[in-house]
Amino acid sequence: MIDHIQTFLLELGQGFAFVGRQVHLELGDSDFYLDLLFYHIKLKCYVVVELKMGKLEPGHISQLNMYLNVVNDVLCEANDNRTIGLLLVKEKDRVVAEYTLSGINNPIGISNWEKEIIKALPENLKSSLPSIEEIENEFANEE
Repeated sequence: MIDHIQTFLLELGQGFAFVGRQVHLELGDSDFYLDLLFYHIKLKCYVVVELKMGKLEPGHISQLNMYLNVVNDVLCEANDNRTIGLLLVKEKDRVVAEYTLSGINNPIGISNWEKEIIKALPENLKSSLPSIEEIENEFANEE
């Protein structure tokens, strides 16, 4: 799955630069791994993509938010915009998503595989990111 999304985003070419897959973060005595990390040249920001094969859980959002905080603190330069997080889950519960995202300041979008992507992102960022339909078409073409 990660291979398909990585390939798809690389093929889009609309400003996405691949930074890494399973990017290692060491925090205190713990190790964490970002599924995919991109830098969007036009938006001047990092984009973290996390994939979860099951149902959305509040912990997924907390984990992604932590990753965004670390990327903002460690990788971002002074002229970079805040990092964007994309969480792709197999099943999304809109109510759980809304309550969990409430109070989080980082731009995070959540989508399941069958719905439109990134409702939580600001309007000016949405046009620079792939739609769920584009991702689904890529998966269909790979089969």
